[in-house]
Amino acid sequence: MSETQAFDVIVVGSGAAGGMAAHELSLAGLRVLMLEAGRNYEPVTETPMFQTPEAAPLRSAGSTDKPLGYYDATVAGGSDIDGEPYTGTEEFQWWRPRMLGGRTNHWGRVALRFGPYDFKPKTRDGLGFDWPIEYTDLAPWYDKVERLIGVTGLPEGIENVPDSPPGVHLPPPPPRPHEIVLTRAFERMGMKVAAMRAAILTRPLNGRAACLYATPCTRGCSSRSNFQSTTVLIPPARATGNLSILCDAMVSRVDVDESGRASGVTFNDRVSGAEYSVRARAVVLAAGTCSSVRILLNSRSEVFPNGIGNSQGLVGKYLMDTLEFSLDSQIPLLEKLPPRNDDGMFAPHIYVPWWLLPEQTAGHLDFPRGYHIEPRGGRRMPNMSNVGQLVDSSKAAYGDALRAEVRRKFGSVITLSGEGEMIPNENCFAELDPTTKDKWGIAALRFHWKWGEAEIKQAEHMKATFNEVFRLLGGAQVTDDIEMPKGGEADHEVGGARMGTSPQNSVINAHNQCWDVRNLFVVDGAAFVSSPDKNPTLTILALAARSSAHLVELMKCGGL
Repeated sequence: MSETQAFDVIVVGSGAAGGMAAHELSLAGLRVLMLEAGRNYEPVTETPMFQTPEAAPLRSAGSTDKPLGYYDATVAGGSDIDGEPYTGTEEFQWWRPRMLGGRTNHWGRVALRFGPYDFKPKTRDGLGFDWPIEYTDLAPWYDKVERLIGVTGLPEGIENVPDSPPGVHLPPPPPRPHEIVLTRAFERMGMKVAAMRAAILTRPLNGRAACLYATPCTRGCSSRSNFQSTTVLIPPARATGNLSILCDAMVSRVDVDESGRASGVTFNDRVSGAEYSVRARAVVLAAGTCSSVRILLNSRSEVFPNGIGNSQGLVGKYLMDTLEFSLDSQIPLLEKLPPRNDDGMFAPHIYVPWWLLPEQTAGHLDFPRGYHIEPRGGRRMPNMSNVGQLVDSSKAAYGDALRAEVRRKFGSVITLSGEGEMIPNENCFAELDPTTKDKWGIAALRFHWKWGEAEIKQAEHMKATFNEVFRLLGGAQVTDDIEMPKGGEADHEVGGARMGTSPQNSVINAHNQCWDVRNLFVVDGAAFVSSPDKNPTLTILALAARSSAHLVELMKCGGL
C-alpha cells in the first residue's frame, strides 16, 4: 500500500461490522481500506474440518495458547494477550480475536432478530433507554442480511420474536432425540419451543455449499457453509477491486483536521511497532465494542480534548453483556440410546424464546426483561469435557468398568443455557487507565463492572426453571449457590458509544454517524442502546449494512 494511495473510506475492523461495511461500501464503488489488528486468516485452507479431538494435543482441550481448544479458529487472540493489558475489576473479561474476520470465525452462529419491544424498553417499563429507531426501521436490513448470509428458521408467531418474510429463512434441521425429549418438558411447563435461527446453511446459497454437519463451527469452515466475514463478506468485496486490506494494523486514534473532520487514522504495525497514518474521506469504526470505545477516548486533540464523541462524557459508559447462565444434568431417560450420528448443526436445533411476557406485564415476576434458553447435548463427537460429566470416580475409575459407565451415560447429559437481557447501569463502563499503557505506548482500558439486582434475580429464575426441567425428566437438580458470570464472558459486550436522538444523550445518531464528527461512523456493538436477550451479531450486521447505505448516499450527494 502506497502512503499516497487515496481511499474514500477507512474501515477499522474486519468482523461482523467491519466485514459488512467493507462489503457494502466496496460493492457500491467506494475505495475502501480495511485495517485489521490481527493477522491474516484463511479459513478455507486453515480449518481442520475432519480431525477428531483424540488426535490433537491434550485431546483438543484448552491451553494457554489455545484457550478455546486446539482446533478452535482463534489463532492469536484471547483475554490475556502479551503486550495488550487492560485493568480494573476482575469481574470483567475482555476477549479479543486478533485475526481477520474477528469473532465471526468462532462464534456460535445463533442469529436472532431483536423484536419491537427490544428497541423501546424504557417506554415499556421505564428502565434503561430507548433506541432512536424502531423494529420497522431495521426489518428490511434484517431481510437483506439473512438472504445474504443464510439463516435457518420457521414462522413461529411468538410475541416479540419477529418472523422473517416467506422465502427468507432456510429450512431448519429436525430436532435430535435429546431435543425431542426436552421439548416435551418445555411444553409441559407452558413454553413455546421454536426452531433455532442459526447462520448455518441447510441448503446451498450464493455459491456456498450446505453444511456437512462434520465439525464444530468454532473451528471455522472450509466449505463456507456457516457465516464468517472471511468467507461470505470479504471475498466478494475484494473481487470488486475496491477493497485493500492491511492486517497487523493496531489503530490507536482517529485523526482530525483543524475543522474537526476525520482525516484518517493512526496505527502501529504489530510486528515492527512502527507508527503510520492513512487518510480517507470518511472513517468507519468497527473494531469491536471495547476497541472502538478505546479508539474514541484516545482520539484527543485541541478540538476534542476528551476524545471524539465524548463532549457529554458518554463514551465508554453503559457497557452491557448478555447474562449467560448454564446448568447441566444427567438424564437417565437418555441412557443407552443406539449409536447414531447426532452431530447435526453446531448450534442447537431448537430454542425457547422468552415465554413469560404476559405474566411479566401483569406484575407476577420480581424482575424485568427476560431470557431465552439454548439447550445442548446429544451424542456428538466426544471430547475431554465429557469425562467430568459422565464419570463418577468413586464408582468406575479405569478399565472395563470405566468404559461401560461412559457408554451407558454418553449422550445423556444436557446443558441448559439462559441468554438474558442486561439493563444498562452506571456501574458498568470503561475509561482510559491514567498509567497503564500497551506495548505501543497507548493508554489501556480500565473496566468497571457490576451486575444489577434485575440480572441477579433473573439468574435465580433461570436456575429454578432449569431445575424444574431436570426434575420433569428425572435428572438431578443443581443445589449449588448461584455464581454470577464475569462481564464479557458471554462475548456479547455492547454499548459504550450508543446511538440516540441528540448530542446530549448519545454519541452517534440513528445512522451510526458521530454527532461531533460527521464523517465518522461507529457501526459495531458499541452503538447499542440496550442488550436484549437475543444474541447481538445479526443486529450488528443489519445496523452496519444500514449505516453503510447511508454513508454511500452522503458520499454521492456531498453530505459529508
